[in-house]
Amino acid sequence: MDFPITDIRKDFPVLEQKIYGKPLVYFDNGATTQKPSVVIDAVADFYRTTNANIHRGTHFLSDKSTGLYEEARKKVQQYINAEHSEEIIFTKGTTDSINLVASSFGQLLEEGDEVIISQMEHHSNIVPWQFLRDRKGIVLKVIPLTDDFQLDIEAFRKLFTERTKLVSVMHVSNSLGTINPIKKIINFAHIKKVPVLIDAAQSIQHVPIDVKALDIDFLAFSGHKIYAENGIGVLYGKKELLAKMPPYQGGGDMIKNVTIEKTTFADLPLKFEAGTNNYPAAISLGKALEYLEKIGLNNISCYEGKLTDYAIEKLSKIEGVKIYATSQPNKTSVVSFNVEGLHPYDIGTMLDKYGIAVRTGNHCTQPLMTALGITGTVRASFSFYNTFDEIDYFCESLEKVIKMLK
Repeated sequence: MDFPITDIRKDFPVLEQKIYGKPLVYFDNGATTQKPSVVIDAVADFYRTTNANIHRGTHFLSDKSTGLYEEARKKVQQYINAEHSEEIIFTKGTTDSINLVASSFGQLLEEGDEVIISQMEHHSNIVPWQFLRDRKGIVLKVIPLTDDFQLDIEAFRKLFTERTKLVSVMHVSNSLGTINPIKKIINFAHIKKVPVLIDAAQSIQHVPIDVKALDIDFLAFSGHKIYAENGIGVLYGKKELLAKMPPYQGGGDMIKNVTIEKTTFADLPLKFEAGTNNYPAAISLGKALEYLEKIGLNNISCYEGKLTDYAIEKLSKIEGVKIYATSQPNKTSVVSFNVEGLHPYDIGTMLDKYGIAVRTGNHCTQPLMTALGITGTVRASFSFYNTFDEIDYFCESLEKVIKMLK
């Protein structure tokens, strides 16, 4: 089928504006995605007609709000093909989800137990484990990279010992777009009877994820990267694992009974949802997933793949441009590059004057940048609402910027 790009772009009102008199070209989707009108309207309508706290009131609006919130949970369950809706924990985002596992599952670990991460991880999948190392004396092990910017699977296998208790890796590199072989990672870890956490912040919006087919133990992602509101995230966890874990935070909604002497906790999923959760954002996430399902994630993935290939082809023809991870057999819509003799920040600042939004810097992956021998890159990250014409304009503008800066 022909991809309905013209109709899709009409769904995103922010794309209609001009920046410095130039049409907005938004290539910073790896940081956050823009929101379709169906999501914006759903949130506005919720506040106009329904807003009430969830799980607490006996009145009509509270019941309605609670129903919409739990419908959103079921929509997430369906989207990732989880077995049970109570395996879906709403959090503030990917960072919060990973911190939940590090704090809660981490309480089950002892001094000398091992957690394996990788050299390409986002800081959100490094720092929480460092906290746990400093607090409980666990050992943090790191999967190195191969020369072509992939995880060294042979080295990964050699990291395991009888003390290895968890593997926590990203599905897709936010800096390079590399799709990691999570099925191989999960299969080997499970042979060793070790659970695996997958950071899906950069994959959930690009490729289908079936937690049962992949046998994922924990999955974390953020709503704002998949066309929903900010402030909502998801932690999926297998029911038997979540049941063993103590609560991450204490407060309202996560309790069954409280006395001054003792508290008993609510059943899943509420055990991990202390306080008033961001229920409007959760509802927006459900709407965003419905929107994506109408377009079809396979259609989106195919179109974004063509955009990425086209961008790499065009950028490769510009003198002085070095693109990182171009030869990946599996790659999502991220193109990370530098220009010889120029600083990424200067390039990004100048591109902004042409109305082009890109990300510059280390992308919260300093250990990866160190491994690459650089301090940062320019990152163009695409969505299904971007166009080939925008890539042409981007490359033409980049050539002008290079001439000005040199």
